Amino acid sequence: MADDLSAVARFLYEAGTLKHTRRTGWWMAGINDPESVAEHSWRTSLIASIIAKLEGADPARAAFLAVWHDTQETRTGDVNHLGKKYASSADPEAVTADQTAGMPEVLASTIQDLVAEYEAKGSPEAICARDADKLECMLQGIEYKAQGYQAAQRWIDNSRARLTTETGQRLADELLGQGTLDWLRAAIGETN
Repeated sequence: MADDLSAVARFLYEAGTLKHTRRTGWWMAGINDPESVAEHSWRTSLIASIIAKLEGADPARAAFLAVWHDTQETRTGDVNHLGKKYASSADPEAVTADQTAGMPEVLASTIQDLVAEYEAKGSPEAICARDADKLECMLQGIEYKAQGYQAAQRWIDNSRARLTTETGQRLADELLGQGTLDWLRAAIGETN
């Protein structure tokens, strides 16, 4: 490859910091060791592919958008909703442009276009990925509430209210109607 991959290598190390970057809003709900941005992004990508497939959009594209939706947080940290009231929000597209500087143009432009599409809600896949982001937050809230963190209800309610796709809304209703271990009961064949 004629292009220098040193900027790509640096970015891969940078992206690894998301495994240690905590989602800060959960601290307000009393959760001492909340999920990382990387954990959130992984499940968001799965959910995005599911919503997109059921909405008639491209599931691979929706998952691709979701993978990249919070990568800017390597530079900005995870600024929760309250924090955004006081701190000027960094432009995700500008952060992404900085992160991809020096990468092979074909890669840099692809990543920059993905982030722009996600931020603009510029496609059915971006809408599905954004719903997946909210649905994943709701799902994490349900799991935290099941662990005894009652304050997580606010995140459940707020995330549910922000869903826009029919599939996202229907899936939210299903998640709210199940227990966090119903999957295990079904897998081992328990009837109750």
